[in-house]
Amino acid sequence: MFAREELLRVGYVPDRDRIIGRDDEIRAVGKALGPAVRGGPPRNLLLYGKTGTGKSLVSKHMAREARDRAHRNDVNLIYQYIDCSNDDTETRAARELALGVRDTLAPDFDIPRKGIGAAEYFRHLWDMLDEHEVRSLIVILDEVDKLGGDDDILMTLSRAEETGKTNSYVGIIAISNKIQYRETIGERVDSSLQDREFVFHPYDANQLRHILENRRDAFYEDVLSEDVIPKVAALAAREHGDARKAIDILRYAGAIAEESGTSEVLGEHIDSAMERAEADRFAELVSGSTPHVKHILVALASLTMNREEEEFAKQDIYSAYKTVCKNEGSAPISWDRVSRLLKEQSFLGITESRHTGGGYEKGSYRVHSLNRDPAIVLKALNSGTDPI
Repeated sequence: MFAREELLRVGYVPDRDRIIGRDDEIRAVGKALGPAVRGGPPRNLLLYGKTGTGKSLVSKHMAREARDRAHRNDVNLIYQYIDCSNDDTETRAARELALGVRDTLAPDFDIPRKGIGAAEYFRHLWDMLDEHEVRSLIVILDEVDKLGGDDDILMTLSRAEETGKTNSYVGIIAISNKIQYRETIGERVDSSLQDREFVFHPYDANQLRHILENRRDAFYEDVLSEDVIPKVAALAAREHGDARKAIDILRYAGAIAEESGTSEVLGEHIDSAMERAEADRFAELVSGSTPHVKHILVALASLTMNREEEEFAKQDIYSAYKTVCKNEGSAPISWDRVSRLLKEQSFLGITESRHTGGGYEKGSYRVHSLNRDPAIVLKALNSGTDPI
């Protein structure tokens, strides 16, 4: 089925002619990075928008473009991309930044992965930048809100040249899915960043269709039936406007067609592809969670599948959770710890919780519900459909 499957992978950064519907956003990022191309200081940026609206794609593409143009001007500019959903503390983010710059400038330089703190990783970073006479470093902090309110790294990077840590200019592109992120950072950091803000809006059906058409050559010729791309684009536009999800669905549809032994990707493969893509995304989302978080989610999904309600009190969830633990051969944790984990999942957007209004002779109490299809949750967590 696939001639160039890499065109459908999340990390793929396309050439300019494959980036659709983001001309204004490209100009905004280009304007911020433009001074660095000529040897001046880059401007900081805060980019907002829902997942799959092109924030990371445009940032990485324009950082790469700035690097190449700067080199043609004999300006030493480098960039580094940090995924804060994985590197979610200052120390982890500083480590990945230092190691990434090391791999670019001095692959043989030894930087320990463990045993030192953020300050030491930054010291290695400043030394490398100055030793290799780097004029500008562009740092892309994707999903910066996942740092959990730890904005020290923003302060350190934004004031590095001003405080004499390095002779290099440091520019920040901070990316967040949350429009309220700006309100969570401290006043000193806010002032130090002196950033510009830009919002990325969801793609419409025509833009999604154009994006998918520009990835058609991921498949061999005549493999895609004519209704596949319009159907994927229409479904994605109606549900979320997320280009990343639309591309994922197209890739999964090809894989499902390949597994079934057909010679063509058909519209009928799309529904299965959507379910598989959603399950894989959820599995990735909770991959780092503890077993008990997964047991709680299985319990809540099972309750949702087996009852007519969608919201459940904590005592119902805890009872179902204990049954899941018994089936898994695991000792349940306490009521209070389950309460804290439920609050954590609500904060992460995996579940929702609200206070009821109570009723006759009842006080107000909190109920919880899933933000995902329960069948998807069970499939993603490799659980049967009726574990309780």
